[in-house]
Amino acid sequence: MGIGPTGCPPLKFPRAFDRFYTRRMQRDVVITGIGAVSAAGTGADALWQALDEGAVKTGPISALDASGFPCRLGGEVPDLKARDFVPKSYRKATKVMARDTELAVVAAQLAIADAGLSSRGSGETGSCATGDGAHAIVPERTGCQIGAGLLSAEVNELTAALATSTDDQGRFDLKQWGSGSAAGGDGANAMGNLPPLWMLKYLPNMLACHVTIIHGAEGPSNTITCAESSGILCVGEASRVIERGDADVCFAGGAESKLNPLGLLRLTFAKRLADTGESSDASAFALPYSESSTGGLPGEGGAILMIEGRAHARARGATIYAEVAGFGAGHSGVPIFPGVFDEDPGPTQTDAGLFRAIRAALDDAGVEPDEIDAIVPGALGVPSADAGEQNALRAVFGDRLAAIETITVAPNVGVATAGHGALLLAAGALAIRHQRLPARVHASGTGTEPSPLRVGACASRDASLHTVLVCTPSLGGQVGAVVLRKSDRDA
Repeated sequence: MGIGPTGCPPLKFPRAFDRFYTRRMQRDVVITGIGAVSAAGTGADALWQALDEGAVKTGPISALDASGFPCRLGGEVPDLKARDFVPKSYRKATKVMARDTELAVVAAQLAIADAGLSSRGSGETGSCATGDGAHAIVPERTGCQIGAGLLSAEVNELTAALATSTDDQGRFDLKQWGSGSAAGGDGANAMGNLPPLWMLKYLPNMLACHVTIIHGAEGPSNTITCAESSGILCVGEASRVIERGDADVCFAGGAESKLNPLGLLRLTFAKRLADTGESSDASAFALPYSESSTGGLPGEGGAILMIEGRAHARARGATIYAEVAGFGAGHSGVPIFPGVFDEDPGPTQTDAGLFRAIRAALDDAGVEPDEIDAIVPGALGVPSADAGEQNALRAVFGDRLAAIETITVAPNVGVATAGHGALLLAAGALAIRHQRLPARVHASGTGTEPSPLRVGACASRDASLHTVLVCTPSLGGQVGAVVLRKSDRDA
């Protein structure tokens, strides 16, 4: 398949017999349900409608006063109430859910209902109650892999403790925070002024924890915290769990919200966000793979997919969106925080980890690059990340890259960090299901291609989509790729 980019020795595909033998020893894995939450709204239909219409759902941030930040635009999930998506007996628990957990809980409830499955937690929810004909999950045969980020504590919860972490001169004192006596003379340190269940609210595994408790999923469970690639890596792990026979069904995906003071501050310091100034026109900053981009727009949301063994899905007559045909993972060689701790890698850098991940996913699926009909890339709008991604794709696909159709998500709803990869997978599966390429949004205008990828603005159109590649780089350097395939055997 040619020579890889600098520092990337070409992967050697196994012999055809070996590839056939390996795939025959595995259980086929398919997607039977999609639960999406994003700035487009709640549900997979809302996401698809926004993508198909080319609607930009990002805008001025209202979740907080962002006037002190360079980036004041983002993608907020409208009118989300987790208590409307959990059993009545569990509603009290929503009080100790961080925003990220709420997003995952809602997405999981939407996904299991969309898949025609039911659990102990899906019968009492008015917003998406499962129908009478739903197939009940078997708890010990149901897994859960959900990607999460560094959950941001609410500022008002921290201030009660910080206010008592001062020395005699009124300056912040770490000793008072962690081991000293808080103001008031009760002998407790300042951390004692945090809410009693504060830690249980902000642990990254709380997303999967609440989902498994609500639905009684007792199979293999894991949390992956790898920024934008988290959802893709979780779907890959869920597929492996099912392939080796340890579960029949898995909740898989990711969710996160960066629309809070600490989240925005971290992304600002990491130089991931566009400087929007006083502008209220979010479409002007939809510039993936453009040299004029100053960064992406933050979002919140994500998606949970129901990943299922094909035989299990077929036996219960499930509707199949797509087959998870191949998976690959890797790690980038570029600096974790370009421009902060190291020099920016520049436009000629190739994301070596992503190159390897894509090649591994293609190999796992048993397909060649010329069999890919469309690509759903990260398209983060961050120049350093976009440059590495497009160069990795060019190293895999060569001159054909310019002819492959591309589906982008970030220009519509922003970048939901740990939820981004899952939204990319949802978009890819929906495109295969509808046999349609959604519209693309790009501020450079129709027909202007700022990169070797087809990312210029265009209208939606029908298309024959059999095999679709989904991939993304990430802030921390972990990368993932999944090959989705039309499930012809179950059409």
